[in-house]
Amino acid sequence: MQLSYHRFARILTQAFSFSCDARCSHTLARAGTFTTPHGPVHTPRFMPVGTLANVKTVTPAQLATTGAQMVLSNTYHLHLQPGEDIVAEAGGLHRFMGWDGPMLTDSGGFQVFSLSQMRTITEDGVTFKSPKDGRIINIRPETSIQIQNDLGADVIMAFDECPPYPCSRETIKASTDRTWRWLLRCVEAHQRPDQALFGIVQGGVYPDLRSSAAEQLATLDLPGYAIGGVSVGEPPELIKTIVRATAPCLPEHKPRYLMGVGTYREMAQAIAAGVDLFDCVIPTRLARHGAALVAGDRWNLKNQRFRRDYTPIDTACPCYTCQNFTRAYLCHLIHAKEMLAFTLISIHNITELVRFTQRIREAILGDRFTTEFAHWLAPNSAATAIDVSPP
Repeated sequence: MQLSYHRFARILTQAFSFSCDARCSHTLARAGTFTTPHGPVHTPRFMPVGTLANVKTVTPAQLATTGAQMVLSNTYHLHLQPGEDIVAEAGGLHRFMGWDGPMLTDSGGFQVFSLSQMRTITEDGVTFKSPKDGRIINIRPETSIQIQNDLGADVIMAFDECPPYPCSRETIKASTDRTWRWLLRCVEAHQRPDQALFGIVQGGVYPDLRSSAAEQLATLDLPGYAIGGVSVGEPPELIKTIVRATAPCLPEHKPRYLMGVGTYREMAQAIAAGVDLFDCVIPTRLARHGAALVAGDRWNLKNQRFRRDYTPIDTACPCYTCQNFTRAYLCHLIHAKEMLAFTLISIHNITELVRFTQRIREAILGDRFTTEFAHWLAPNSAATAIDVSPP
């Protein structure tokens, strides 16, 4: 039997909460605590991506040492393999993958809409051909919620339409309106009060569409809100414009999540606009190409200059890799095509991005954000987005 709306909302409020622990006196940055059934998330926070119920090459025990608190998995990919029914039979996503911290599942909207030549969009939902076995699959807003209810993550995302870049204003407007209508259906379909449903703000690169969509979503008083449809090919400066137009329009007492963004500069500038949570595949993707993140730079550890370098990747990094291994050893593993190289570099890269957001949190708590991170906040900063293409 379905819960009444008021009882559902009361139980949801008991399971989830967001408190602001400190604010920056010069920007909209805030340090907060997002409480979930599987523990707190201290924001701002970078969240590693575990698409198929695993963060690539890293065990849950290793992941815990990086300082990661919340981990993502993907509805679309888990629906295709192994199927949400198997995950549910295993006791839910946390037990299935052996992670006892907070978890979030993306709705799969971005992945579905990236199949531009293989899918059809209607008001009812999206029909597409599975890239795995060719079968025809239909995902409606209700379907996405049902799959995520079965997976059992703490936070689930509304099914949205994620348009590409560039795109006409007319197309973006129609897409944004459909995302709103789909959100209403998601809210109606959601029936697990131990899962927080986040709405997603779309609107392309048009600030007025973004701000109006954010204000509309805020009327639903959801447990949290996300900014979607960014980092899909647009220049970094447009991302900054989008975030600054959107985040302040979302409720201050709810967490704000910028989807698919995980570079130093973009995270710092989004935090200055009031964003709390981030995710990106950068740390493990770079690791699989033998690249390490060091203070915002990308180091190709395959380079011969590291062959006899017997120092850690970063002498200031507390991660397992930097405390136990040298650049020379990692260079050797990469050239030997040993899987351990990917694991060790992933551990470092994840730790690096989590620590970056942790340091920002500490700076906000001490009201030092704009001074300590001025390099990343400056409009004409020399810092650039990290190149995630193979070396």
